[in-house]
Amino acid sequence: MSSTSDSSFSFQIRKRHQFDLQPLKKLRLNTVRLAILHIKTLNLPLISSSTTQYCESLFLEPCKPYTIGRKSKLCDFVFADARVSKRHCQLYFDSLEKKIYLSDGYVRGCSGSNASFSSCSANISTNGVFVNGSRISGVVELRVGDVVVLVCSNNEACGLSPSIGFLVEKAVFAEEVDYKNSTVRCCRGTDNTSVLLSRCRDILCSDDPVYYIRQFMDINWKNRIHLSFGNGLKASFRSSDDVESCSSSRLQIGCPKRKRVYSRDVDTAENRQSTPKEITVISAENVELGCSNFVSAVNTDTAWKKCNDIVDEQDASVSSNFTGMSLEKQDSRQSKELSDAADHGGCILPPGKKFYLNRLHFKGEDIEGNNADAVSLPELFHPIESLERVFIATFTSDISWFLTYCKIPLHLPVTIACHSAERCWSVDIDKRTSVPFTEYPNLTVVYPPFPEVIAFNNDRKKSGIACHHPKLIVLQREDKLRVVITSANLVAKQWHDVTNTVWWQDFPRLNTPNCLSLFTRLCEEETNIGSKCDFAAQLAGFMASLVADVPSQASWILELIQYDFSGAAGYLVASVPGIHSQRSPVYESKNLLVGNNHELWSSSAKFLSSVETSVVGLSHIYRASADSNGMHLKKLALFLGKFRANVDGMSEVVLRRITNIPADGNAVSVLISNPEDLSVGDFVQLGFLPRNVAKWVAPLSDTGHFAFSAFLHPKEVLETALEQSSKEVKLILYVYAGPTFSAISGVTQLEYASAICSLVASSQRYAGLWRLKEVLGLHKWPEHLQSEFIFGSSSVGSVNAQFLASFAAAAGKTSVPFSDSDESDPDWGCWTSSQELKNPSIRIIFPSIERVKTNRSGIMASRRLLCFSQKTWQRLENAGILHDAIPHPSDRVGYPMHVKVGRRRFLCKKDGSSFGWVYCGSHNFSAAAWGRPLSDGRSNGNMRNNSALGSRLHISNYELGIVFIVPPPDGAKENTENLDDVGLPFVVPPPKYRPTDKPATAQAIREALAELSEREKETNEATAMATDGDWMEEGVTEHADEEEEEEVAKTIQYVSREKEAEKAYADQLWSQVDS
Repeated sequence: MSSTSDSSFSFQIRKRHQFDLQPLKKLRLNTVRLAILHIKTLNLPLISSSTTQYCESLFLEPCKPYTIGRKSKLCDFVFADARVSKRHCQLYFDSLEKKIYLSDGYVRGCSGSNASFSSCSANISTNGVFVNGSRISGVVELRVGDVVVLVCSNNEACGLSPSIGFLVEKAVFAEEVDYKNSTVRCCRGTDNTSVLLSRCRDILCSDDPVYYIRQFMDINWKNRIHLSFGNGLKASFRSSDDVESCSSSRLQIGCPKRKRVYSRDVDTAENRQSTPKEITVISAENVELGCSNFVSAVNTDTAWKKCNDIVDEQDASVSSNFTGMSLEKQDSRQSKELSDAADHGGCILPPGKKFYLNRLHFKGEDIEGNNADAVSLPELFHPIESLERVFIATFTSDISWFLTYCKIPLHLPVTIACHSAERCWSVDIDKRTSVPFTEYPNLTVVYPPFPEVIAFNNDRKKSGIACHHPKLIVLQREDKLRVVITSANLVAKQWHDVTNTVWWQDFPRLNTPNCLSLFTRLCEEETNIGSKCDFAAQLAGFMASLVADVPSQASWILELIQYDFSGAAGYLVASVPGIHSQRSPVYESKNLLVGNNHELWSSSAKFLSSVETSVVGLSHIYRASADSNGMHLKKLALFLGKFRANVDGMSEVVLRRITNIPADGNAVSVLISNPEDLSVGDFVQLGFLPRNVAKWVAPLSDTGHFAFSAFLHPKEVLETALEQSSKEVKLILYVYAGPTFSAISGVTQLEYASAICSLVASSQRYAGLWRLKEVLGLHKWPEHLQSEFIFGSSSVGSVNAQFLASFAAAAGKTSVPFSDSDESDPDWGCWTSSQELKNPSIRIIFPSIERVKTNRSGIMASRRLLCFSQKTWQRLENAGILHDAIPHPSDRVGYPMHVKVGRRRFLCKKDGSSFGWVYCGSHNFSAAAWGRPLSDGRSNGNMRNNSALGSRLHISNYELGIVFIVPPPDGAKENTENLDDVGLPFVVPPPKYRPTDKPATAQAIREALAELSEREKETNEATAMATDGDWMEEGVTEHADEEEEEEVAKTIQYVSREKEAEKAYADQLWSQVDS
């Protein structure tokens, strides 16, 4: 091949090359550390011997031969064909010359200390190696467009009919640059000089030089001058001696350990005359050397082809090159193109056990220096063409902006769950969905329901304190599912002008659906499907709670079983509004409700989950009019007296389908059998399952997909019957895998998909504080070590000593028990509010009013974004736990923060490494988000009652976040993780409030606005009017927590009673049963 730009292959014998095999002793300033060879196999797939996956990209380290052959134990890559030798050929990457070489056979050994490849003895392959039809001898350079064939028969034209081999589509090199020893900090210093000089001449020749400079200059409060020119070039100067000049293509050089990844040849074999822009992202910490198939093996489109735009990372910056040009000239030529492409998406690797920040903009341009560990919304959606479905949960939303900004196709199915007080509280299900755009017929907006139990006076019509507040994005593709958890709402300002956290991970598609993943719990003794990863179950449960009464969206839950979540980087923490009880223990069941055509022995049934519900209609039959002689009541008392309750005082009841009732074909009755003789069929009917529960229990049991059993408290039944009251009797449903459970992966009928969604939504899971305790309880934290415990958020609720103690207890904080205390005491070792008052454990990070005054977007932006009530400030003013929120990194100073991040950090005395956990997501530091513990003396025996965490949990909001854990060091294993690797969006340790400091409460912001000059007021008001909807967040419920605190206090004594609709439903069923 004479040139890489030829339109056809030229077959010629390659020149034999010689090069040293010794590793480099001293690295140059710019050191290429990795080569990525992008290939397309011809007929037989190339398999990695280490991962057993198909290879579409080969990762080659320098000075190391990579062997291709038939024997997996001897080779790095394998062609499974008898005609291929055990060790057929080798690849070698020369980092100094930035070239990749191919040799026939394998090297056996070399003589001398400075041996070259040509002087080494080698075994030549039996059937040879052919490049572009010509058999090679020794070592040849491999170039883009070369066709490599390992087997070629005598009667076969190798170049025309290849059988086993590959086509070299692209060569990519990852270059690590060491700038710590560089005396000049610059990005394109030498190449940008001529452009800067040209601009200086233009300034001198201008009629109004000052006006000309102002067109391209911005001076901020840190005395940094930014010049931004029309051709995409940017320059930045400080008042110090350091000079930086940077192209807007963002290949920043000025940070140590930054990698420049570029494509050396971008020609393709199909069209050698064109040079399409190909962008590749490689992260040093995430790349597994060997091969990569970033997409499914059956999908011939590779990740390289999907990455068509520029992306920047702390450890990986990306650029595309033009063949034949120097790197500096290519950077200069492409600066404008790459700047324009940056906002429209790019291929970027997930962050793993940490989070990124959103990519900030100011006056329409990226903020210099904010690209390290930063990502934009289009980058998360890239490539948009391969998306099959999109699910978004957000508080506020600007759907029109989102559709335009992310270039959403008209046909793409998109579901957006968002907040609307009127619609979310509505009893009319039709009001909780809408299709707002006729040109987007597949876009559905969902308004998740708020339960009546948290409404004022338990009356839905009066509404209550509740908020749909998560920020979740789920992107489904054929080969993978991307889950994004962020703190940014779906509005332009929060993605462009406010700092937010962003985490995401791609989960590959499974070969066989995992139906059990919907019900997996963290390891517990009472379950038989315990796991260290319940990511799928938590995600499915949360999404199901949003769309349970929207049948058209129920299929989302079944789609999740198609993907593998076992490699999740963290644990999901969800909050769902309601009054939650502790998860019920699993009791042995003898009576299972399953379809008549199916058989299932209770002893072999696989437990899945539990559901807390009630018995309706119990009071009907025991009213004086229905049981005038008291026979029913006497028989009930007789049966209950013979029942043997378990350790928690609960007894099993019988569920039976009733199919001959016109009122409801899904009706399920609740019965008590004669405990002395179950065979005679003697029973007493208590009532029925509620209509909204029976509608999914009936179809799922009839089909044999699931089986159900039930337990209740006999004493509650007898008390309700004797009182003839409408008091609700609690019933615990236990869910088991039915005989046809595995068939749910093929469910397509809307009725059954909706039933499964409702079941998943109703299943008991720990939420809020309890979920945090469950996750962190997987490890034993060394409380004897000093720890740093912080939480920063844009909203601080009605925080008091009780909530602080509850949060600390959920995070694993315990007290050293007194010597005279008894371990049987429920408060033994628990962290209490009195201890929190004496020894505060948590530091709250919230911006002071002085910091808000310096925001570039003005004070009004923070008024809509921050929430901290004056009452809470008065309560915490003397506690000494408030600290100022200083954005990090420094280029974000002056921009509002909308993050919700918590961290508890321990320091290992042995090696100085750090461990602990970090949370990021949508939860603000409030009881509305995390839950307010309620203690009423109840306990189901599943968990020792922690006085700080209560027996019930009152949650007002929908929230979602993720926790990353770096576990305590194990003496037997070396700890390779460090919590400090997770960068925080604010400075740590945070500066403590000074005596004169106060938080940016609503009152403080009003006072600050009053101090502004008339011109400043006009600017702030104009900004607020232009972006009122975009900024709005926590400030909409400024006094919500105070109202909630008063309202929650009433729920402690609240007795749940049968609703009128349920009573009417039960009366109708009873009338038809009696007849």
